Amino acid sequence: MIRQYELVERVKAYDPTADEGALNRAYVFSLKAHGAQTRASGDPYFSHPLEVAGILTGLKLDCDTIVTALLHDTVEDTLASLDEIERQFGSPVARLVDGVTKLSQLELQSDQTKHAENFRKFVLAMSKDIRVLLVKLADRLHNMRTLSFIENQDKRRRIANETMDIYAPLAERIGLKTITEELEDLAFAEINMDARNSVQARLDFLREEAGDIVPRILAAIREMLAGHRFRAVVEGREKRLYSIWRKMEIKNIAFEQLSDIVAFRIIVDSESDCYQALGFVHGAYQMVPGKFKDYISTPKPNGYRSLHTTVMGPERQRIEIQIRTREMHEEAELGVAAHWAFKQADAGSDGKQYRWLRELLDILDNASGPEEFLEHTKLEMFRDQVFCFTPHGDLINLPRGATPGDFAYAVHSHVGDTCVGAKINGRMVPLRTPLSNGDQVEIVRSTVRAPSPTWEGFLVTGKARASVRRFIRSKQRKEYETLGRAIAEKAFREIGETWAQTVIDQALPRLKLKNETELFVTLGQGLMTSQEFSSACFPTRRRPGVASRALSLVRGRSGSTKAGDAAIPIRGLLPGVAVHLAECCSPLPGDRIVGIITTGIGVTVHTIDCDTLVSFGDTPERWLDLSWDKDEAENSVHVGRLSLVVANETGSLGEMSMSIAKNNGNINNLKITSRSAEFFDFLVDVEVQDSRHLTDIIAALRAIPCVSSVERARS
Repeated sequence: MIRQYELVERVKAYDPTADEGALNRAYVFSLKAHGAQTRASGDPYFSHPLEVAGILTGLKLDCDTIVTALLHDTVEDTLASLDEIERQFGSPVARLVDGVTKLSQLELQSDQTKHAENFRKFVLAMSKDIRVLLVKLADRLHNMRTLSFIENQDKRRRIANETMDIYAPLAERIGLKTITEELEDLAFAEINMDARNSVQARLDFLREEAGDIVPRILAAIREMLAGHRFRAVVEGREKRLYSIWRKMEIKNIAFEQLSDIVAFRIIVDSESDCYQALGFVHGAYQMVPGKFKDYISTPKPNGYRSLHTTVMGPERQRIEIQIRTREMHEEAELGVAAHWAFKQADAGSDGKQYRWLRELLDILDNASGPEEFLEHTKLEMFRDQVFCFTPHGDLINLPRGATPGDFAYAVHSHVGDTCVGAKINGRMVPLRTPLSNGDQVEIVRSTVRAPSPTWEGFLVTGKARASVRRFIRSKQRKEYETLGRAIAEKAFREIGETWAQTVIDQALPRLKLKNETELFVTLGQGLMTSQEFSSACFPTRRRPGVASRALSLVRGRSGSTKAGDAAIPIRGLLPGVAVHLAECCSPLPGDRIVGIITTGIGVTVHTIDCDTLVSFGDTPERWLDLSWDKDEAENSVHVGRLSLVVANETGSLGEMSMSIAKNNGNINNLKITSRSAEFFDFLVDVEVQDSRHLTDIIAALRAIPCVSSVERARS
């Protein structure tokens, strides 16, 4: 255990201005507060905060951070309070201790919602002062080092999974490579001991077989650089077990195929020396194509800078060589901690490096709850990156597998919400197209289009998926409210009453609802019938039977195609959100339509002659008389389905397609349902404006000799 004077000396060694009195007071305060408490290992509990402080002195952190490390468990595990800490050590330390305490509580909760909620609070604290994260990572590192003393296997597994899912990625994001690797290795040993032992055995065998090959390669590289009279430090470091195993899993390759089990580094004085050293290496050894990465001109999201190249090195071994300056090397090993004082003095300089933290806050704003936030946060911390550019040359980094949709939301949430297409390197592509390194992406936007719920199927980043969910939730609630208001107004008309706000206000307590908006949303969702609404508004008034009203709608099948005066217009509604067009009859503007309310889903729109309506005959309270809004119909695209029988002749499919195109239709989907030597049966989905447009296309198709028959499909 570190002695009090030793801790002070460690801090004073790199920070002579450190407050020695505060360090001594914090040491004594924590020692007394934890008293006789012990850890699972049997050691005094005070040894834990002391070790955490020791880890942070290795990162050369400021005095307040070291004091926070000593005190970080006092509020959680002792009788000490935040007020007491603020009085003795100041408000900055109290805020840091509070931030770490919020995350420490996360580990003590078994309930997933509480777990996620505490993580949400931690991100807020971390966004204000990233030292909260530095203390927590040191805390988690020491806990992982002593994980074996916990007897409960399930608890050990939970802590290890949490470390792998959250803490190791967070450490990687701020560039703490040494802590990242140790956390991963310690978690790996608990989660998959068999895999770890397998990699260790292969590594031991390789060392035994290769003998002193690493020293020989180091000597050859040093000799090559010395021949050019070039000053540099050359070193080699074996990769960690988890890093080796993860690369084997991602690339699906055998251990023997790995070329970078040992990473060789050339450390030079300046950035220009990096490129000069690269020239010497490529001049001496054959480069492996596709294995060069320039992280100096294009740094990683966590600020990592270096040149990486793989060559056929001395003794014809494939080796990876990293070339960097001393400053880059220090930042690669220590991340944000390597230049903490500089960042404090120039807080605005780390905007790009910690953009991911702002994106976590965006997810926090858009997520519906803490569990969704935790889910999207894990997505946002993917490690593998692609680097793409806007048409103006701005760099956007995204996870591997990201699409133009993710790119749009990375630029700005409004750009994503209005995105309708994209150009990659000048060529139009679908939004689901995966992006590659170096792509230039131009987003095509439209203010009349909106994100679709189906986008979640191809979006990768947490920010994009959270933004789509937020938009859909907002749109859905507005649509439920619009629909519910129309249902309420119709209910008033049916009993001959004039709309009166006082009546609505009096009905709210009877329905146990807070306000008018909640009432309309409940009606639109189908969680309340219009009959229940009317009864609450007019308890003494009788209402026409719902069965007779539904019957009148069905009778309309054989009569006029016009909607009744009381029909609810479909206006401002996005199909697939609160109003769904039935696939069984594919209703189009111009068709006589009715709606079927489904609890929690909204309204499904059918044509009045749809055979499916028969199955709803026993639930007439679910029926709604609907009509198309004229302006809405003219400004939108709908899909009509056709059933065709086409002769099996050369060019018949082309004639059919050309006829549809000449009549301003667009084939959305085509399916062959039956075939014979003479004829093919097709189902064709065509984008049209309304039912009259579809009728014109049917007439044109019937005029083609190769088309035997064509009808509007009714499945």
